[in-house]
Amino acid sequence: MATSTRADNGGQTASSTRKALTIGAVAKILGREFDDISISKIRYLEDQKLLSPRRTPGGYRLYSQADVERLRSILQMQRDEFLPLRVIRQELASGGERADLRGGETASLRRAASVDPARGSRMTIEDLVDQTGVSPEVIADLEQWRIVQPQKIEGQLMYSDTDREIAKACGELARFGIAGRNLRILRTSADREAQLLEQVMAPALRSANHARRREAIENLETLAASTSSLIHMLLVRDLRTLTGEE
Repeated sequence: MATSTRADNGGQTASSTRKALTIGAVAKILGREFDDISISKIRYLEDQKLLSPRRTPGGYRLYSQADVERLRSILQMQRDEFLPLRVIRQELASGGERADLRGGETASLRRAASVDPARGSRMTIEDLVDQTGVSPEVIADLEQWRIVQPQKIEGQLMYSDTDREIAKACGELARFGIAGRNLRILRTSADREAQLLEQVMAPALRSANHARRREAIENLETLAASTSSLIHMLLVRDLRTLTGEE
């Protein structure tokens, strides 16, 4: 009697089922390219809705070649372009159109938005002024109110990528007469939000396990993005009263 070529799930052929890979096999294959890949990380990416492998009737994951390539792209975006998962999710949803990531300036902006301090770079006050167009006097005012926070390295004040983007934003606000003292409420709000997220993520961030700490940083970036989005929506709702919308 001829053996059926159909599998139990989704009309897949027996041949395609045999070509599917288990999660362990996928981790082994990609481990040649990515040192930090693990079964737990792959499961985590699935939990974040970045992967959707097929499941057998018994609940085991089976990864197609397309799944493996998608996972490879995710890992490359994390490693090479320092993208948080929320941005990677958007890139995948856009069908791979990545024009907005071209050029060193955008890559630098991605690093500035990362909560991982290892991904940033440092610059002098001269570089900061040159890259932002913000005067040294405005930057000094921002430092006074802890909006920009340089660090002294080998006797010289050095500014981060994040300081640069903050200075750019404050430069725009300065055009409307908003100075550092007016931004104290935002500084205080950011401190409180950081304390909230620290309470949630601190144990994992202090873990000696590299994989767990890496996962915690990714979770922290996701939480930061969600918090930022919520604050923006609350602000928009309140400001609508100025235009008579609510």
